Amino acid sequence: MSFALLFSGQGTQHPAMLPWLTDDPLVRNMCARLGVDDWRRALADPQWAERNGNAQTLLTGLALAAWAQLAPLVPPPAAVAGYSVGELAAFSAAGVIDAGAAAALAPQRAAAMDRCAARAPGGLLAVSGLSEQKLEQLRIDAGLELAIRNGSASVVLGGPIAALNDAERMALAAGAQCTRLRVNVASHTPWMREAAESFSLVLAQVPFHAPRAVLFSNAGDRIRDAGSARVALAAQIAQTVRWDECMENIMARQVRCVLEVGPGQALSRMWNQRHPGVPARACDDFRSAAAVAAWLNSHADP
Repeated sequence: MSFALLFSGQGTQHPAMLPWLTDDPLVRNMCARLGVDDWRRALADPQWAERNGNAQTLLTGLALAAWAQLAPLVPPPAAVAGYSVGELAAFSAAGVIDAGAAAALAPQRAAAMDRCAARAPGGLLAVSGLSEQKLEQLRIDAGLELAIRNGSASVVLGGPIAALNDAERMALAAGAQCTRLRVNVASHTPWMREAAESFSLVLAQVPFHAPRAVLFSNAGDRIRDAGSARVALAAQIAQTVRWDECMENIMARQVRCVLEVGPGQALSRMWNQRHPGVPARACDDFRSAAAVAAWLNSHADP
């Protein structure tokens, strides 16, 4: 079997996510970090769920736990990538950092970003349905930056709240589809440069290793050694997430299927639209870890 792992980003977390996930030490440690007894009940409060520190700590902890429960049931992945904060779990799954380090880094990453946001409040706006040229002109006119590139006609723009409001108004008038993401920071834009620098200092104290699996980064293409992994994990906070390139890099590995680990189906849906000949499913689609493994095994190499 040759499959790729994609770890979800922030914004689609919900109380019913990962229905098959069992309560293990990783989940309990995550709850202790968050100061909650029941993470599903906590997620039912939208204000709690959208708080940057809560979301990043929770998503990283749950992704780490989900993969830890799945990994004994399936062979190692042929390729790994993470979307935004999903890179913490992806780098752990690829053997670059251990699960404990990844879990501890999530709240520190969020805190660095929140400090930037306190000085320059911002957010993210997903825009699709316009040509690449019109999207770029919209970005320039609104005074925003390209935070995430999912495809030539599907991007996420980031920047100050007032500029996002202007961009949304202009985009809707032009016939675009817009979604304000459930985040309160201008992630992956120059407004987060200080956060990237601060997080880099944190990462300098963490043991890193060369990846044991093929690992693709939002900011640095394929990661081959510990040094480039450390640089890429900090840089992506203030640089564009080139997710379209990540998908192409993974497709070039000739995988037979793709599994999204995390909440929702956003990444698997994007993959299926781009590469319909290679099926992708999300962990949220299944009711048990055994069912996830059975689906992966059904695409075993002949």
